[in-house]
Amino acid sequence: MAKMAAAAAALAREGGEDAFRRLFRFYRRRDLRGGPDLPGVIDFSSPGDQVVSSELSISSVSDQDAYRAGLQPVSQWKAYGLDGYPGFIFIPNPFLPGCQRHWAKQCLKVYPQKPNVCNLDMHMGAEETIDLWGQSQERLRNKGSSKREPRSLLEKLRWVTLGYHYNWNTKKYSADHCTPFPSDLAFLAKQVAAACGFQNFQAEAGILNYYHFDSSLGIHVDESELDHSQPLLSFSFGQSSIFLLGGLKRDEAPTAMFMHSGDIMVMSGFSRLLYHAVPRVLPNPEGTTLPFCLEQAFPSDLSDCSVIEHCSEEDWQICTKYLQTSRINVTIRQVLAAGQSFLDELKEERQWDATSENCYHQEEDEVKWHRLNTDS
Repeated sequence: MAKMAAAAAALAREGGEDAFRRLFRFYRRRDLRGGPDLPGVIDFSSPGDQVVSSELSISSVSDQDAYRAGLQPVSQWKAYGLDGYPGFIFIPNPFLPGCQRHWAKQCLKVYPQKPNVCNLDMHMGAEETIDLWGQSQERLRNKGSSKREPRSLLEKLRWVTLGYHYNWNTKKYSADHCTPFPSDLAFLAKQVAAACGFQNFQAEAGILNYYHFDSSLGIHVDESELDHSQPLLSFSFGQSSIFLLGGLKRDEAPTAMFMHSGDIMVMSGFSRLLYHAVPRVLPNPEGTTLPFCLEQAFPSDLSDCSVIEHCSEEDWQICTKYLQTSRINVTIRQVLAAGQSFLDELKEERQWDATSENCYHQEEDEVKWHRLNTDS
């Protein structure tokens, strides 16, 4: 294992291909076995030297509001940062026992519904994607271990967009392509953002990514939002992954870390516009089919004002089948600053065109949405 760690470090120093791409390919290697002791990967469940404590704004979120969102009181959360990455906050699973079930179910049963947009809309008729959950239940319930079995529509799902719908071709948002943002998810995001010092955060756009063990997310920067003063929030459910956090340029070697089910990541300030990627999805480190936090019973004493809804055993059986080989990641962002409109962007674009300036990162060979990778 020490040899593999040294190999990862040596790759980051090599010339030619940029440092980020080299390490991305290293962690994609099929002969690199997963596990909590993977070389050079930070595990926040047992943080090491590069990890520092991060302060939270405990008084900004009442225990009642945290509980309504399915979260422990903020005073019980652990929060960490990384040396060299100001504005980056990592919160290991702060959810109440059983409450991740609600969010996983919403991501599979509710959020893919119309009028939200998904990748299947690109090549299927509207009538074919109306009820992905209903069309997938039977196949998922009877799913075996063979890779040759036909996949359900839910297993073919790669992304869903919420609120302001991200345009994958133009890499922009627009005022005329927007639907209501889910109220329960907006409430969850507001509590997490407030705990991290962003009391005025508004959840306006969401991208849900659906990964399998052979999936990855290419190297990119989330810069399409008009307002970068607010954070990017990231939530993980299901199997684990390796997340790479780089710098402002791709020739800066990234830092690798695990994300497990229930973990929350916040990118703000300097870290808001850093390159990042997910080269690999891994079985959870506990060695069980599902991580223990997803096996915990649903709370029996949820109040009527909670946004968390009970997940029936029938629904959870379907979710379990899916999550045994998959990971769901939810990223939430604020698109516009208070009082800002998309007209402001048009004015800025005209100014940039006139001066031939380009203040954005250039993405020459990476596609922002993730796809199934068949090579390393």
